[in-house]
Amino acid sequence: MLPDNILFSTDPSNDLLAFLNQKKYSKIAVLTDENTRTHCYPILEKKLPGHVVIEVKSGEEQKNLDTCAKIWKDLTELALDRHAVLIVLGGGVLGDMGGFCAATYKRGIDFILIPTTLLAQVDASIGGKLGVDFEHLKNHIGVFQQPALTLLYTGFLKTLPEAELRSGYAEVIKHTLISDKAMWQQISAKSLQQQDWDGLLKHSVIFKAHVTTEDPKEKGLRKILNAGHTIGHAVESYLLASGNRILHGEAIALGIIAEGFIAHQRTMLTAADFTSITNYILSVYGKVALNDMQIEEASQLTVQDKKNKGNKILCVLQDGIGRARWDCEISLDEVKRALAFYQSLQM
Repeated sequence: MLPDNILFSTDPSNDLLAFLNQKKYSKIAVLTDENTRTHCYPILEKKLPGHVVIEVKSGEEQKNLDTCAKIWKDLTELALDRHAVLIVLGGGVLGDMGGFCAATYKRGIDFILIPTTLLAQVDASIGGKLGVDFEHLKNHIGVFQQPALTLLYTGFLKTLPEAELRSGYAEVIKHTLISDKAMWQQISAKSLQQQDWDGLLKHSVIFKAHVTTEDPKEKGLRKILNAGHTIGHAVESYLLASGNRILHGEAIALGIIAEGFIAHQRTMLTAADFTSITNYILSVYGKVALNDMQIEEASQLTVQDKKNKGNKILCVLQDGIGRARWDCEISLDEVKRALAFYQSLQM
């Protein structure tokens, strides 16, 4: 069962209008980037009550405190009070950052998430995690705060290039690997182009909503959602800082293989299961090119991971397909060996 603030929609403009009419906010601001302003905002614009639009540049490299300062400045100059609402129309970057800005502006105003990418719909918009990158560390500054509404409309996926669709699909893969072996077998028998996006969106959202409702502040069960993220985030952050940005889903796909290697080395994942995971992910994502120096330097960033405790690198490891364990301590050497294995894979 879904929380009341999550709504699957086939008519987002009418559903949004109905929600706003109930709330009677003092002012309405819509946060977009140049892509969602062009492709998604027109779907909502005609039925939106009086509002203002704030536009920022797209891209992970914009997800920082400098962009937050611009958003806070715009909200201030537009004189939004604590009874106003910020509608965030965009992907995971904009949702994380826009929600963070709303949650901290005047100690918090309501915000509505309307995710426009698969990655944001199946993952980033669910669960109330908000934040920005800092010193090239992913989501290093942030808060937990639930949106007043998350409006999910798969029609926005038609505006995406295939690379963005593939990026979001990594989180779908992750959800099945940690929770649903039957669904993993179903999706891994199909190519990216053959997937049922409506069905997969509902599957992922229901699963993630259940986990985050049970554990809203990530004290236990919710940690399972970090599968693929310890090593994946380290590589993503390193490449972003060095000017070689990869998409989040590409990093998580890499992380699933690398962390799967550690699980296999610990006999938590059979050779057959690990091979099936690796081969399928490579068939969808190909390989991220890494050299020895990049592996060495990216590995060091796992020491800064938010899930760590003391000097321990904590990770989520597969315990077979459809199950996982969180708070597994791994060593820096294991991280390096896992990335060296990934580097050695043949396409």
